[in-house]
Amino acid sequence: MHDGCSGSFTNGQQVVDKIRMMGFATETMPVPLIIECAECGESFVMKTFEGKCQCGVVYGVTPCSAGDAANVKPAGKNY
Repeated sequence: MHDGCSGSFTNGQQVVDKIRMMGFATETMPVPLIIECAECGESFVMKTFEGKCQCGVVYGVTPCSAGDAANVKPAGKNY
């Protein structure tokens, strides 16, 4: 599914599954990102590689891609 920083994912669930499997989900990101929820439109500060919007949508980003909010992918509500 992912080989170092060169892998690609087809959806946010794959991203979240990977960071959970690697143990990064609760790790603090180098720089927090402001994310606008795709479902409710509310903004939230994502401080760890896995984050959750106020409405319950789970988001994830790999450590290699964490420098840009455009790389943060939604995995779905309560994923």
